[in-house]
Amino acid sequence: MAVEYRIKEMVLTLQGEGALTGTAVVLLRFEGCNLNCDFCDTDFTGTNGEGGGIFSTALELAEAVQSKWVSNTQVNVLCTGGEPLLQFDRQLIKEFHAKGFKILIETNGTIPAPEHIDWICVSPKSNGILLQHSGDEIKIVWPQENIDPKSYADLKFNNFWIQPRFDENYKKNLQTSIEYCLANPQWRLSIQTQRYTGIS
Repeated sequence: MAVEYRIKEMVLTLQGEGALTGTAVVLLRFEGCNLNCDFCDTDFTGTNGEGGGIFSTALELAEAVQSKWVSNTQVNVLCTGGEPLLQFDRQLIKEFHAKGFKILIETNGTIPAPEHIDWICVSPKSNGILLQHSGDEIKIVWPQENIDPKSYADLKFNNFWIQPRFDENYKKNLQTSIEYCLANPQWRLSIQTQRYTGIS
């Protein structure tokens, strides 16, 4: 059980990629990561982002998430990072579900996810050992050294995504991703719509 939860940012936004694109969520970005990917484009250091801070209990964090939601519908909380499973624990699952939240998580898959998470998105990285072999979606950032999507094709996921790596070669990466999906229809193209819409 985490002694405290260190959150980089907490904002009401729309999910920008994958199967839940366009879905309203409270994006809960946990501080820290266990990998050091050279193409990472996310600031997960510190607790000084919008809505960020240090929360001493799971209940305190759940109440903060709930305060961001403006609808009377079920709260969708998207737990990401960095790597959220470095901090995410059963107590947090218990408090989130006690408040009726739908728990969505984005992980690099190097830490097995605890039970009772409602939606699991795994994005394998070349410098990590994949231990989470099932979930709702798998998303390969492409191209990526030492990553071959074919080696993940038989895993137990419902959605298989290729997402163009966002760097100075983005246009080339996009074309390569399109060509891969055309040649391998099990995989679909994931576009980071947040980059075009300006949402968080």
